[in-house]
Amino acid sequence: MTDGTRRSPRDTDFVQSLARGLAIVNAFDAEHPRMTLSEVARATDMAPATARRFLLTLAQLGYVDHDHDRGVYQLRARVLDLGYRYLSRLSIRDVAEPHLQQLATEVHESSSLSILDGDDIVYAARVSITRIIAIAIGVGTRLPAHLTSMGRILLAGLPEEELEEYLARTPLTAWTSHSLTEPEALRADLAQVRKQGWSIVDQELEQGLRAVAVPVRSRSGVTFAAVNISTHANRTSVEDIRRQLLPPLLSTASRIEADLHSYPADPAATPRGGAHA
Repeated sequence: MTDGTRRSPRDTDFVQSLARGLAIVNAFDAEHPRMTLSEVARATDMAPATARRFLLTLAQLGYVDHDHDRGVYQLRARVLDLGYRYLSRLSIRDVAEPHLQQLATEVHESSSLSILDGDDIVYAARVSITRIIAIAIGVGTRLPAHLTSMGRILLAGLPEEELEEYLARTPLTAWTSHSLTEPEALRADLAQVRKQGWSIVDQELEQGLRAVAVPVRSRSGVTFAAVNISTHANRTSVEDIRRQLLPPLLSTASRIEADLHSYPADPAATPRGGAHA
C-alpha cells in the first residue's frame, strides 16, 4: 500500500496533506484493522514522524483510536460518518434507476418507481423503453392512485384509518370503461393486493395498458414506494404478466430495498411527498 500522492509538479491545486490523511484512513482494511506506527508508515510510504502527526491529528478528530499500552492504532466508528453523509444525500431516484434500467433491459418493458403524495402517485424514477401510453410520463408526473398498479400497492400499505379517509374524500373517477369507481370494489381489490403482495391493473388508466406493481418496504416493513412494469395489452396477457414479469419485478424491488436499507435513516420516516423525486 502507498499513499497515492504521486502527481504532476504543475498540479498546484493538489493538497498533499489531505491526500496523506486519506491514505492513512485507507491503509486500514479487513486484513489490517490494527497497525503500529511503523506498519502505518510502511503501508503509506511515509516517514514514521510524518505518519505519527497524521495519526495523532485523526485521533484528535475522533477518527482513529490509539491503544497506548499496545502501541497500535485502529479506526473508530466515526469514520462511517464520511460514507453515511454521502448515502444520506442519495435520493430514491439515484438508488432505484440502475435497478430499473437493469429490469427494463431484461424484460424489454418500461419500469417506474413512485411514492404516494395526497391522493396521487408521483413518479420518482422511470426508465422508458417504448411509448405505450398517450400520457407523457416522467419524473414528477402525478396520476390518480386508484387507477394505477403502483397506487394500489401504496394505498394497500396505508393504515386502515388513512385508507378510509382517502376513500371518503377522493372521487374515484373513471378514465376508461374498466376503471374501478366504487369504494367497496376498490376496498376489496386492495385487500387482495395486501394479501398477495402485488397488484395488476388492467386497462383502468388507459385502454390497452396493463401494469404490475410490487411494494418497496423500509427496514421496519412499511411500504413507502412501489415499482412497476407497464406493457401493452396486445402483446402481454394478464397470465403472462404473472408468469414472466412479476418474478423479475419482485427481485428488482428486493435489490432496491437492500440498497435503501443501507441508508443511515429509515426511508419510511420521510414524509409522503418528501422523497427526492
